[in-house]
Amino acid sequence: MEYINTYWESFNNNELVSKMVRYLFWLFLIILFVQIIKRFLTRKIPTSSTRYKSQKGIQAIGYVLMVFLTVSFFTGSIKDFTLAIGLLSAGIAFALQELVLSVAGSIYIFTNKVYKPGDRIEINGIKGDVIDIDTVYTTMMEIGEWVDSENYSGRIVKVSNAFVFKSAVYNYSQDFPFVWDEINIPIHYESNIDDALMITKSVALEVLNEFTESSKLTWKNIVKKYYIEDAQLDPSVTVKITDNWAQINLRYIVDYKERRITKHKLHSLILEQFKKTNGSVRIGSSSLDILSVPVVKVKVQ
Repeated sequence: MEYINTYWESFNNNELVSKMVRYLFWLFLIILFVQIIKRFLTRKIPTSSTRYKSQKGIQAIGYVLMVFLTVSFFTGSIKDFTLAIGLLSAGIAFALQELVLSVAGSIYIFTNKVYKPGDRIEINGIKGDVIDIDTVYTTMMEIGEWVDSENYSGRIVKVSNAFVFKSAVYNYSQDFPFVWDEINIPIHYESNIDDALMITKSVALEVLNEFTESSKLTWKNIVKKYYIEDAQLDPSVTVKITDNWAQINLRYIVDYKERRITKHKLHSLILEQFKKTNGSVRIGSSSLDILSVPVVKVKVQ
């Protein structure tokens, strides 16, 4: 018992150790408070978007409280807070330049709405759907790589927020969630080109009508917001002469998430309609013209 009392007195007399214990205690309370609030919000807020933003806000408040706690404990007085923050910022900026740039990038992303969770973006050569944005990294579900079209590869990628200052950011879904796409159809030169063009245009109007009408409404807001000219949103069909076939080009607008399935529908219906022409319209293939045949002499005994 006497040993314990002696140890306790020495502990109280050691100002540094005592301050460190108090600091850790308050730090633990702040972390506990943040976790409790985040779990409470998870249960009470049904909308995933609102829940995500609320959790990020509570997390940011927690970081501010921890910085305030650290500075107030180790500067000895709250009046030195401004000086301590200045020195701390200078030291961090020098030693952790990339980290500071990432934090600045996260602030820039949120304040300027560069992208948000749920957007499909391409940054630093990496394409994917944004699933989380924290103070340092943007987390994406990767699209492409060894997988054809815009399908998930299954890899989760973390990209430093600093890249919003270093490279272009391509956002597929901000303001205008549509993209222009096209397909090329080779038609045999002996086919009825007019029928092929008519079939392609009618199928396009049937499949793409919903996307076209929705995009027109959205495009009006784009024209009002940005300095941009009006665009052709209806499907367009053109023909091009090549060495082997007449190539029909169908250009159209589609929801960025529906590119693959829409292209499948167009190809399937166009081929089906071509078959109904009983050979009037045929898909082209590579051809080879033999200009001359060498004379071969054969002596038979």
